[in-house]
Amino acid sequence: MKHALLRTLPGRAIVVGAAVKLILFLVSLAAELPEPIRLLDTIASIALVVGGAYFTAKGLALAQRRLLWRVRRKLIISYIFIGFVPAILIVAFFLLGGLLLFSNFSSYLLQTRFQALAAQAHAIASTTAIEIQRAGGRGLVAIANRREAAVAGTFPGASIAVVPFDRPCENAAQSMTPAAEPRLPVFAGPWTHVEPPRQLPTWVTCSGFQGLLAYADLDEPATAGALRINGQAARDVDLVARAIVLPDSPTPTYAVIVDLLVNDPVRDEVRSETGVELTTVQATSAQAPVLRARQHIEHADTTVSIARLPAISATFPEVVDWATGETRRNTIMASMELSIGRMYARINASQGMLGRGLLMALVAIGVLFFIIEVIALLVGFALARSITGSVHELFAGTERVRAGDFSHKIAISANDQLGELAHSFNSMTSSIEELLRVEREKKRLEEELRIAHEIQMSLLPQGPFEFPGISVTSVCVPAREVGGDYFDILPLGDQRVGVLIADVSGKGTSAALYMAEMKGLMLSLSRNHASPRELLCTANRIIAEHLNSRSFITMIYAVVDLRARTLTYARAGHTPLLRCPGPKSSDRGLRLLAPDGMVLGLSIDDGTMFERLLQEETLPIDDGDIFVLYTDGISEAMNAADDCFGEERLGRIVEEHAHLPSDELRERILREIAAFVGDAPQHDDMTMILLRIEDLGRAAAGQPAHTELVHT
Repeated sequence: MKHALLRTLPGRAIVVGAAVKLILFLVSLAAELPEPIRLLDTIASIALVVGGAYFTAKGLALAQRRLLWRVRRKLIISYIFIGFVPAILIVAFFLLGGLLLFSNFSSYLLQTRFQALAAQAHAIASTTAIEIQRAGGRGLVAIANRREAAVAGTFPGASIAVVPFDRPCENAAQSMTPAAEPRLPVFAGPWTHVEPPRQLPTWVTCSGFQGLLAYADLDEPATAGALRINGQAARDVDLVARAIVLPDSPTPTYAVIVDLLVNDPVRDEVRSETGVELTTVQATSAQAPVLRARQHIEHADTTVSIARLPAISATFPEVVDWATGETRRNTIMASMELSIGRMYARINASQGMLGRGLLMALVAIGVLFFIIEVIALLVGFALARSITGSVHELFAGTERVRAGDFSHKIAISANDQLGELAHSFNSMTSSIEELLRVEREKKRLEEELRIAHEIQMSLLPQGPFEFPGISVTSVCVPAREVGGDYFDILPLGDQRVGVLIADVSGKGTSAALYMAEMKGLMLSLSRNHASPRELLCTANRIIAEHLNSRSFITMIYAVVDLRARTLTYARAGHTPLLRCPGPKSSDRGLRLLAPDGMVLGLSIDDGTMFERLLQEETLPIDDGDIFVLYTDGISEAMNAADDCFGEERLGRIVEEHAHLPSDELRERILREIAAFVGDAPQHDDMTMILLRIEDLGRAAAGQPAHTELVHT
């Protein structure tokens, strides 16, 4: 904590701000703070708020990490916020609402009592003026003293004054008895509160006046513990209800003034009648209209009242400025204590037994609500303990499993969802070992597939192939699984070369094994059969005897005879052979060559149907001719919309870029396919052979051509 306050910028802001606030508070007790110093106080407050906000955020983050880590604490806190806090807020709302209601009602009662006191002063002044008028102005002093003595028992300190009035009242009714000229002013009563008025202010009209005035000992300084408003100490004042009445005459010569003090007897009467106790009256503004008291006034210790300020209410009576007649609002604050019991007893007195019954019912409902809330809180804690106990068992079990102990079991203590969860955990630990065994087996199979894939790639032609007059470029892009695509380049001697491409149906190790078997078979048959058709017929008879009935093989086998300038081929259900004639050829159009022929390995008959359908074709070749042999992984490569790349698109690319070298043409085709399929996954091998007739004259001379084989 010391490090946070002294070594961090927010902590230093809090320390400096608190020190400045404390010093300014002590100074303000002795004297009023000037405006620049108040600005410094505001800056210190901002520093405290900013620093406090920073440490509050840090504290909340720390509480979230430490306090809310356990599920039990989260559940308890969530229950408190969901169930307990709303109940407290509801109770607080109604308590504050009731307090506000009683406060406003007590303020209304006190204001009404002030108005009633002013009305009583007006009534006393009226009766006094009438009596003086009936006496014709004679015995004025005796009348004033008699009226003061009559009200002194009810209103101690009441004072009466009769002052001269020299303004006509044209709207007044004609007096029945002419008034004699009295000797004015005349005073009756103690007049200990303020100096008695000797004449009326100019703002008083013939209709008279009734209202409240404030007075105080202006020579007495404010007490040290007095309430401070806007940096100024509030001054204790007293109130007096004053009324002015003129006689009923068009030209009155006097006016009767009656002052009724708001003193202890009046306060006791207000408390007994309304249940509201008037404690202190204070001037809250320098513009408060306060008269100078005639003598020193003793008040209760204001410090005690301020200490009890949260338990009391206040009202702002309308006080009149005696010099100007202006009514000043919100300048005098009358503090009052609320006795809700006495106020309710006054309000409920007329209802009798019915009111007491309703009160008892309300108390019973409140007690019942409290009991229900306590029971709900206890039940919530019990449920939280039950839930978090199971969660703790699960946590301990997972820690044991993490350590490798799969024999750990959780005790099932309840037949509910948590019990089912514990049962599921036990079942999970029982099956984890089996899953690990399956995982090991899966890894073993993946390793075997990797080896099979390597074997498959090893069966394809390795290293450079050199043959005079021919450029061979090939590519094999295997799919994720082990496939059955196979191609080979077979030198046959006497300027003859065999080109083979095949596709074994299916995937996996079986397709790779069939491909290995076919490689050995084709190497053997190519030495014994010069005709592609005869080779495929012999291969079909051999393969059909050993191939699975659900599998088959598609194949194109072509023999290039450079001496005879021919290409002889046969197609056993494979994709068409694509030919792009060179510049010396008489036929410049791209052709898809697809002679009849069915797939190899079907055990339909003894091979008669295969031999009957299989056709062999011989094509003349010339310099620049391009032959493309490919598997269906090229033509049937699909994009995300399930559209196939297609043979037409492949042929168009070959025709448009036939002038490129073979390796560049191959890369061009692969880029076009990759751009077409995009991110769509491919599930078949893509194998392609580009056979270009380079220079038959060079072939006759025995010069080798460039050949590139690519496996990816």
